[in-house]
Amino acid sequence: MAIDHEAAERGDKRLEALADPYLQRPGVDWGRMFSTTGLRVRGKIFGLVNHAGNLMVKIPATRADTLESTGAATRMTMAGKIMREWVEMPYDAGEEAWRTLLDEAYTYLEEITPRS
Repeated sequence: MAIDHEAAERGDKRLEALADPYLQRPGVDWGRMFSTTGLRVRGKIFGLVNHAGNLMVKIPATRADTLESTGAATRMTMAGKIMREWVEMPYDAGEEAWRTLLDEAYTYLEEITPRS
């Protein structure tokens, strides 16, 4: 995948602006995944900006199905494999849509990630 540096930077700035409330929560910090930096809870990434500048999140598969069927997001494909719980939402969906999806992803990962 070619990197669109301008789009990635624009997406990163939006994610950084949305990150503060999450970073105030216990166990949330920045971490690396897919050669980029994203928000994670207890070591598990729940949201990041991919090289195309889109928000990429992990959510329940049934929610991913809904978002995909409405065209609000698309499933991620990695090495030819469709990732059932990972979707990407375009930058043009807007900040509020990103905020909503990021919150869904945080809630999901917070629930399924074991506490030490």
